[in-house]
Amino acid sequence: MKENKQIVRFGVSMENELLEKFDKLIHQKGYTNRSEAIRDLIREKLVEQAIEKDQPCFGIFSFIYDHTKRELEEKLTDFQHEHFNMIISTTHIHIDKDHCLEVIIMKGKAGELKKITDKVLSFKGVENGKLVLTAV
Repeated sequence: MKENKQIVRFGVSMENELLEKFDKLIHQKGYTNRSEAIRDLIREKLVEQAIEKDQPCFGIFSFIYDHTKRELEEKLTDFQHEHFNMIISTTHIHIDKDHCLEVIIMKGKAGELKKITDKVLSFKGVENGKLVLTAV
């Protein structure tokens, strides 16, 4: 059953130049109106706040590594097994004969997820990566 949410209208005042830039941005992003864009901006800030407070969140960690580096794949697998309680899923993609892309979906406190990704990024042969966090 869908929850009935009441919509509240309110006014926002801003400089014309800022509004013009905002309108260009929301047009580029494909929004059909300002209200949708403002709601998304507010949601984004609320998620950021939850993550800053180290509340439970989800993380998507993607990284590229050189699979020809000695013992790296074994090290990555062992490390993921050590953190099995936070790792929900992994996906492995072969980019070329030497490089792989790994995507790890995790759940836990933001600080813990950041520590995991920092450790993996420190492994010799991991070339780059990024963690994206989100919360409910």
